[in-house]
Amino acid sequence: MKEIQIQYHKTACTEFILGSFEGRICLLDYRYRKKRESIDRRIQKGLDAVYTEQDNPLLQETRKALDDYFSGKRETFDLPLLTVGTPFQIRVWKALQKIPYGRTATYAQLAREINKPEAVRAVANAVGANALAIIIPCHRIIGSDGTLTGYAGGLALKQRVLDLETIL
Repeated sequence: MKEIQIQYHKTACTEFILGSFEGRICLLDYRYRKKRESIDRRIQKGLDAVYTEQDNPLLQETRKALDDYFSGKRETFDLPLLTVGTPFQIRVWKALQKIPYGRTATYAQLAREINKPEAVRAVANAVGANALAIIIPCHRIIGSDGTLTGYAGGLALKQRVLDLETIL
């Protein structure tokens, strides 16, 4: 059976699970998020592979990139990514990647960006299914009234990440 190589990585803020498959990052998520099992099932089933705790140069590079981000030394990521989801989810995640560092958008703006203005709820669900936290910046999505909305890492962490990017 094919393998997704995973590692755990603690930062000052939280702990991540990272995964790579065939030379691309397919998982960079909060280790203890509520949807952990469903995210893991989707990725393993979608890639027809199992998790194996094993390090590799790409995971090392990803850990370094995360550390650089959280220490304010990095604003963008240039890691090879592999998103595992429905075509709609992938469209939403690509749109998320267009939101620049230091900026925010709303679910409604994101829905308009993908030419589905009526699909705000579906867009919100796709944002919540993102398994590449920080790199695909779902933390940059806020409510239409400017308030923080749900986040896999928790609202306190979302605020901390937005503060790091000096948004709010």
